[in-house]
Amino acid sequence: MRMQIIIMSSLKFPITISLAVIAFVGSALCQNTSLFTQSGRNITPDTAIEVYFSPNGGGEQAIVKELSRAKRSVLVLAYSFTSAPIAQALGQAKDRGVDVQVILDKSQKRARYSVINYLQSHRITVFIDIPHAIAHNKVMIVDGVDVITGSYNFTSAAEKRNAENLIIIRNDPQIASVYTREWHRLNSQSALATLQTIQ
Repeated sequence: MRMQIIIMSSLKFPITISLAVIAFVGSALCQNTSLFTQSGRNITPDTAIEVYFSPNGGGEQAIVKELSRAKRSVLVLAYSFTSAPIAQALGQAKDRGVDVQVILDKSQKRARYSVINYLQSHRITVFIDIPHAIAHNKVMIVDGVDVITGSYNFTSAAEKRNAENLIIIRNDPQIASVYTREWHRLNSQSALATLQTIQ
């Protein structure tokens, strides 16, 4: 299969990067990035990658679409999480039988517009990261094979006002397993969120 990277931004047109460029970048990353060292190999031809840039680059819609495809599991690491469409997509996934678990930064217990209440109302298990000053990850692992990450917080501001990046890596279980191990490591240090008063 031919691997393709699609980049979307507020310019509203896709940019395709050739396999030769990908191979060059992948080789450079393998020399300097522990992620690729841990996975033990370069990106494979079966992997599909999409990149989005904010503001108004379609990142929120891309996340919602990816979550709508989830069949078995979604693991989330989030710093700021106030996006209603993304929260609703997680709730819908849970409602159709997907195992959804979320680890949030401790600030979300007090944040205005935090989605904790909504997630808990859909019986989604929510944990609070305890030991770190800031739990600054923005990651979703879908079905153990797809990864959503980048600087993009799961917020309206990230989509509409901020300069952000979002990358979706599809069909790469080895890279997904690296993020899954980190999710479980952080989960072992987190506490179950107390049930909030549902508004």
